[in-house]
Parts: sequence; structure tokens; C-alpha cells
Amino acid sequence: MQDTIHTALAAALPYPAYREMLTALLAEGKTTGPNQTEVYLAAATQNESRMKRLDRKARFTEEMETALAGLTKSHLMLAITEGWCGDAAQTIPLFNHMAEASDKLELKLVLRDEHPELIDQFLTDGSRSIPKVIFLDAASLEVVADWGPRPAPAQELAMDYKALPAEEKDYDAYNVALHTWYARDKMATTQREVVEVLRGLK
Repeated sequence: MQDTIHTALAAALPYPAYREMLTALLAEGKTTGPNQTEVYLAAATQNESRMKRLDRKARFTEEMETALAGLTKSHLMLAITEGWCGDAAQTIPLFNHMAEASDKLELKLVLRDEHPELIDQFLTDGSRSIPKVIFLDAASLEVVADWGPRPAPAQELAMDYKALPAEEKDYDAYNVALHTWYARDKMATTQREVVEVLRGLK
């Protein structure tokens, strides 16, 4: 595990560089990963707009502000993501705002499909679901917690969709329902879950 973490960190990007990479790829009609279909490119384009909006301002809950202020040890947040992932676009900006607000947190990002050994250590129901945010002790790089791939209500939507028979799956309808939930929730649930992670950090 430690070798895998070290390898990932050596390739990890800070959030501004990650965002610049995504924007540059889109300018070339591309996204991250090997799948460059129109569906993935359309998702990446939508995600660019989502992240631009969410990047603008941190809207922390009172509980989040308290949790950030209460951190006593430094931790590195290693996010496993991809540019086409809608859940990542909806949640990763929050972790960037957290890192900007606290000198006890640092955010680095790696691409899932470039680090299969890493994501395979953090599977969700046997799936390489992203985003996954791994909290590491900054000094020892020991894994102390993780969060993801999405807040619980969104995960329930995803699992319900996954359980449908193939002939009943309507991805467009699922996608609309998922992002409608994110828009209405305004990161409240994500913050509540991440606050619980922060409270449990050693």
C-alpha cells in the first residue's frame, strides 16, 4: 500500500494544475482517460461548467468551519478522479476550498485510469467508483480515512440505477436526477459527511 501511495503522490497534481489540464484537454476536444467517446467528452464539458461555478466561492456550513478550525495535525488529501466524472466535478471543488481554508490540509489529485493499483485498494462494492478522497497523515503518509465516491443519497441513486435491468436503464434520466439532487443539496450532505471524517482524524 505504501509503495502505491508513494507512486501516486509522485504523479499527483495540485488542484490549479489539475483544472488547467482539464481545460487544456477540452480545448483539444479531449478528456482524461482512454475513453474519448462523445458521451465522455460531453460529460467533461458539462463538468468544466460545474467546476467553474463551484470554484468561485466556498460556502462552508458552521459545522465545517468548526471542524476545519479544530484540526491539530496536518493531513494530505489524495483524490482519485477523472475529468469526465460528474460526481467528482460536484464534490472535489469542496476539498479544494477546505485546503485553501486550512493550513492543516493539502489536496493532490491523480487520475484513476493511470493508477489502477491505487483505486483497487479503495473499491466501492467491487467497483472502481470515483471520486475517492484518501486522507493521509502528512508525516507518515499512513491512510487514516477515506471518503467517496459520492454522498449517501447520491450513492443510493447510483446503486438503484445500477440494479435496473439493462432494458430499463435510461442513463440520461439518471444523470439529470443525480445532478438535480446535487443542485438542490448545495453540498450540504457532502459537507456533513466530510465533517464526520475530519472529526475522526487523529
